[in-house]
Amino acid sequence: MTDFLEFLRNNSYPGRGIAVGKGRVYYFIMGRSENSRNRIFSLTDDGIRTEAFDPSKVTDPSLIIYHPVRQMGDSLVVTNGNQTDTVVEMGDFRKALATREYEPDDPNWTPRISAILNKDGSFSLSVLKKVSGRCLRCFYDYEGCDEGKGYFISTYKGDGSPLPSFEGEPIEIDMPEPEEVWKALNYDNKVSLYTYVNGEVRLFNKHLED
Repeated sequence: MTDFLEFLRNNSYPGRGIAVGKGRVYYFIMGRSENSRNRIFSLTDDGIRTEAFDPSKVTDPSLIIYHPVRQMGDSLVVTNGNQTDTVVEMGDFRKALATREYEPDDPNWTPRISAILNKDGSFSLSVLKKVSGRCLRCFYDYEGCDEGKGYFISTYKGDGSPLPSFEGEPIEIDMPEPEEVWKALNYDNKVSLYTYVNGEVRLFNKHLED
């Protein structure tokens, strides 16, 4: 099992990441450009959305403003883009993601990462990524997991140019407390963190820290 905090401390730019465990979901966003860093998480009626911290500095909202988290019945849907809306509107995690593909941000072709946590504790993770000019759709279904354990996917393996896409199966991790995860993320690149712990939601926003 990977030490999640150590993993984050040693990776300056995993991009956007989703960790799901027993009764827990963590989702964070990072940014290298001013446009990507100019964001905060805010609460909505059924989840959260990203917003520009300073609207006057927005240069391209297409891939940075979206609803990362939404309720779908008794399930919680978490993604790194507007595919959250696609899943909720279609009502089916797999069928919805079969209609989507990686982001059109040449040369990175950022993967679309998604998760759904069900009421019974089961969950699924998905990575849609570009491989040999085609979209590879990977799905991983879990019947649940033990307390203190989880699985993690991210958009990138780390920093680079172009950015290297996440590879392999979801990483088995321990599930630290929200404050520890926020602290472990690279200070320069972290933007926001959403945490769901047994029904309790917390938001961490770098721009709104004292």
